[in-house]
This record gives sequence, C-alpha cells and structure tokens, in this order.
Amino acid sequence: MKVLLVFATIVLINMTIQPIYAQDMDPKITTFLMFEGKAEEAITFYTSLFDDSEIIRITKYGTDGPGGPDAEGTVQNALFTLNGKQYMAIDSFGHEFTFTPSISLFVKCDSEDEIDTLYEKLMEGGTAAMPIGDYGFSKKFAWVQDRYGVSWQLNYGQVEFE
Repeated sequence: MKVLLVFATIVLINMTIQPIYAQDMDPKITTFLMFEGKAEEAITFYTSLFDDSEIIRITKYGTDGPGGPDAEGTVQNALFTLNGKQYMAIDSFGHEFTFTPSISLFVKCDSEDEIDTLYEKLMEGGTAAMPIGDYGFSKKFAWVQDRYGVSWQLNYGQVEFE
C-alpha cells in the first residue's frame, strides 16, 4: 500500500503544471519567441522538424489572465528544445510588432536531404527571402520566413564570407 501511495504521489507531482523560472533554463542566453495565439501550434511544428527536440513545459492562460477570455487556452509560457537547445515562447496580444527577418535561426544542415526537407516544410504557408540555391558564399542556402513569421537561415556545406 505504501508503494502504491508513493507511486501515485510521484505521478501527481509529475502531472502538475509548473511555472517556468529563469533558473530552470540551462543556457545563460535563451532565444525567446513571442507569438500572437499560435505559440503551441508553432512549437509543436518546430519540435517535429528536428531530432532531440521536445516540449518541456507549457502553461496556458485561463479566463482571468492578461488578454481576458479571448486569450484562454493560449500559451502563457512554454519551454522547449530544438536539437537539444532550449527556447522559450509565449502568446501575446495587442501590440504593434511581430517577428522581423533581422533576427533568424541559423540551421547547419548535415545533408542535402535535410536542407531540402526543412525548406519544403518551412515554406508551407511561408515565404522565401532567398530561395534555396547557390549564393557564392554557400553552395546550398535558403532564408525562409515560416507561416508563423519566424525567419530561418538554412545552410548545407561550408559558409565562406570574404
């Protein structure tokens, strides 16, 4: 009976939604992405693209949170990894700014198949600032803004700036 009680307590502890604290983050500097109602959808999509990726924690707004009842169920804060690197995300509403291509996530691809696959998936609903191709500094490179507004630089091979 004691073993069952301990197991039930551990399960309940592990199921409790916990807030994200700065001390929970491994790296000193973490990329923080702010969406407008699509954070959970975006991070679910991103974690599906890269090995060693997972959603660590998501806390959602209730009816009484910032944004009122319209924000209910959106992401108050989330912690996730892409290829083992930590990121944070939130949903935020009512501001005059969004993502800009001046900040992007640079992905060093290990194969042509990987860059082709990532390009194809990130282009679904997105736009290409630089379509996949040979740009001199790289034999296979692309710069994409995905359907959520996040910019990605994809590269296969050496990057040589002169």
